[in-house]
Amino acid sequence: MISVVFPGQGSQKVGMGSDFYNQFEYVRKLFNYADDILGYKISDLILNGPQDKLNQTTFTQPAIYLIGHIICEILKKETNLFKKNLNFFAGHSLGEYTALTAANALTFEQGLSLLSSRGEAMQSAVPLGEGGMSAVLGVDSEDLKKLIKENFSEIKCYLANDNSNGQFIVSGLNKELKKFNLLCLEKKIKNIPLSVSAPFHCELMRNA
Repeated sequence: MISVVFPGQGSQKVGMGSDFYNQFEYVRKLFNYADDILGYKISDLILNGPQDKLNQTTFTQPAIYLIGHIICEILKKETNLFKKNLNFFAGHSLGEYTALTAANALTFEQGLSLLSSRGEAMQSAVPLGEGGMSAVLGVDSEDLKKLIKENFSEIKCYLANDNSNGQFIVSGLNKELKKFNLLCLEKKIKNIPLSVSAPFHCELMRNA
């Protein structure tokens, strides 16, 4: 049984895919095609940055999708993986769209256009710079829920993702996340801020 899982936001970095871009002509064509579909140079942003702009969800979502799709194309053309029986495609958040494209449920063009619109909607739900997310490691979910409930009366801090036992994502306004981060430090709970530009997967995204 073979399963393929695609990443979501937070995995982006300037220069991702550059080795593929330099090595394969069909990858360069996909970069250029994405530029044409989106109407701006997503290729230049991915390859050259700046990082703070790439971290804005409007650009992050189509960028990660493009690289995920490119990796699939390379695996198809350069390896035997896609010739085998692939049982499942899945993804974290925007990675679901990459998975749908890999499974031929969406075309590349549809996925890229959808994520461009999705990114714009999600970025506009909370003003840029006012929200974010943190990964919380090595804590029980009930203890984490209790920590949030007891310390945030007017909740602007949310348990957003239950990724696995001992790995959770908290979303919220940055001023609330700062308080949450201090609580984690006080209680010796490992907490890692994520490279995202908004508080995804929580009530603050309702407008999106």
